[in-house]
Amino acid sequence: MRFRVTPPLVFLLTLAAMYFLARYVPLWRFDFPGKVLLEWVFSLMAVGFALAGIMAFARAKTAINPKKASRLVTSGVYRYSRNPIYLGLLLLLVAIFLNLSALSSLIMIPVFVIYMNSVQIAAEERVLTHAFGQQYKEYCQHVRRWC
Repeated sequence: MRFRVTPPLVFLLTLAAMYFLARYVPLWRFDFPGKVLLEWVFSLMAVGFALAGIMAFARAKTAINPKKASRLVTSGVYRYSRNPIYLGLLLLLVAIFLNLSALSSLIMIPVFVIYMNSVQIAAEERVLTHAFGQQYKEYCQHVRRWC
């Protein structure tokens, strides 16, 4: 599993594209009561999912990188999502979309999901299937990728 673009860089590139679209191609600007509160809710959920995912790896004393993982983490937040850290990044992108308040930036969120599913997560799943075999396959049958 070799990636040219790491997930944090994919996130930052997506964020930059969202900003560019909102700033220079603002298809439709919006505002509504409670928007700031909703931004905070998505931001806090994002941090919560990402931290819960990272902490689960720390408790299991294994690496986040699938190539270096010594055990399969299926407890904590991983009972509900196989990718809570990526889910956190996605929720943060939603919060940023709300903050930018331009519909044009929304297009980058599905681009992020499609890239993560087809490139990053697919490669990680191959590595984890090779490393943990049937245990990982059974886990995948019971827990969804994102949530």
